[in-house]
Amino acid sequence: MTFSDLFQGLRTSATALSAERVRVDVISANIANAQTTGADGPYRRRQVQFEPILRQLASGDTLPVGVRVGRVEVDQNTPTERIHDPSHPHADAGGWVEMPNVNITREMADLIAAMRSYDANLRAQEGFVQMAERALQLAR
Repeated sequence: MTFSDLFQGLRTSATALSAERVRVDVISANIANAQTTGADGPYRRRQVQFEPILRQLASGDTLPVGVRVGRVEVDQNTPTERIHDPSHPHADAGGWVEMPNVNITREMADLIAAMRSYDANLRAQEGFVQMAERALQLAR
């Protein structure tokens, strides 16, 4: 393993940390808006879609060197829920209110997965730093 390989490992983990941070932020926004309704309709759950960061090699092949947020999509596939609450300010003429398509249990499970992924990448970075320190000690 060369120093270049070591630093590439650090860069790869850094891209994953950045992407997972966005994922945590989006999940947090979903949880915060789980009861948000509006005159134009309810809040719709957002989802983060990752994509690889690729590097072109001299041979013409591509090598994945990280991950980034490709886009944040609005979840149009999960249906909203309708509740009957005539006193709600956004109720229709029949007293029905369309609620967000956010499932708190699902969001919490996604949040735990994102936090574990973030932690794993942080530990990987710490491992790369330890390897670099040992390599420098051996070089002395």
